[in-house]
Amino acid sequence: MRIRDWVNLTAPGARQFTCGYSDCGYRVSSALGWFTNHQPQEYVYICPHCTRPTYFGDQGQVPGVAPGNEVAHVPEETSKLYVEARRCVSVGAPTAAVLAARKLLMHIAVAQGAKAGESFVSYVEFLASNGYVPPNGKGWVDHIRQKGNEANHEIKLMSVEDATELISFCEMLLKFIYEFPSRVPGKK
Repeated sequence: MRIRDWVNLTAPGARQFTCGYSDCGYRVSSALGWFTNHQPQEYVYICPHCTRPTYFGDQGQVPGVAPGNEVAHVPEETSKLYVEARRCVSVGAPTAAVLAARKLLMHIAVAQGAKAGESFVSYVEFLASNGYVPPNGKGWVDHIRQKGNEANHEIKLMSVEDATELISFCEMLLKFIYEFPSRVPGKK
């Protein structure tokens, strides 16, 4: 799709934003879109890079920007779950993101040789005792476990900050286990 494919575009005033679509993610400036004439005003801008719409209103930007970064060389199922956790935050679902981060640790442990169907605590212990968690990282794995337990077993909503910090740790763990080893010079 091209910008000219959109019908009745107007110029609500230029706005800079980071496109929230996961396959775009560019920092852009757009002056093309639509706006409402009621208060509070709502806007839709067209990304000049991917040409998809982004909504701005009293709830913020939709789609929002997913926290974290892509990680190379992650197995497909594990990568899908990591992307899912990131996308949950971008659409305002931080509790779902925390639960996905918890599940991500289970996937990572099983992919590294832990037995499927075990308790979550056993996966945390497996990662820590088998060298998959960097030094001083066990506290982070426990933090994900605790936040995941709160989200899963208590009547408590998680915040964007909770989800973002867990995704940040998961990104680091994925890089430590998958991406960095694949970058060793001479390794095929």
